Amino acid sequence: MASIRIMGIDPGTLRMGYAVLEAQQDDLHPLAWGALIAPAGDALGLRLHTLYTRLLETLEAYHPDWVAIEEPFVSKNARTAMAIGQAQGLALVAAAHLGIAVAGYPPRKVKLATTGHGAATKEQVQRAIILHLGMTQPLLPSDASDAMAVALCHLQAVQVESIVS
Repeated sequence: MASIRIMGIDPGTLRMGYAVLEAQQDDLHPLAWGALIAPAGDALGLRLHTLYTRLLETLEAYHPDWVAIEEPFVSKNARTAMAIGQAQGLALVAAAHLGIAVAGYPPRKVKLATTGHGAATKEQVQRAIILHLGMTQPLLPSDASDAMAVALCHLQAVQVESIVS
C-alpha cells in the first residue's frame, strides 16, 4: 500500500475532535491532533459555522486523502444523537467542498478495529492507540483520541480492501 493520509473526526457541536494519521507501508505517523472548539454560549448555527470554518482550515493545512467520520450512536438520548448528526453533516460538507473522499464508521466498528472488542471503553481505546502508534502518553483531549481511533479504523478498512482486491 502506498502512502495515505487520513483525518479522523469525532463530531460534536461544542468540540470536534480531529486527528491526522499518515501511513507509509507499515509505518504509522500521527501528524496532528486536537479539538476544534466552538463557544458554548453561541447559538447552534453559530457554533456549527465556527466548527465548519475551523475544520476547513485544518483540512487545508493537512491535505488528507480521506476523511473518516464517526457516525452518531442513537441510544437513549435522541437529542445528543441529533446534535452529533449535525456536526457529522458539517464535516461531510467541508470534505465535499475540498473534494476529499469520506468514509463513516459506527462507534462499535471503530472500537473493534482499534481494540479487537466492539464494546471497549474509552480507556481501552486510548491504550490501544498508544500501542498502535508507539506513543508513551494518550492523545489529548479525549476527542482527539477518539478521532485517531476513527482514522485507524479507516486505515484498517483500506488495508483489507487492498488485500481483497
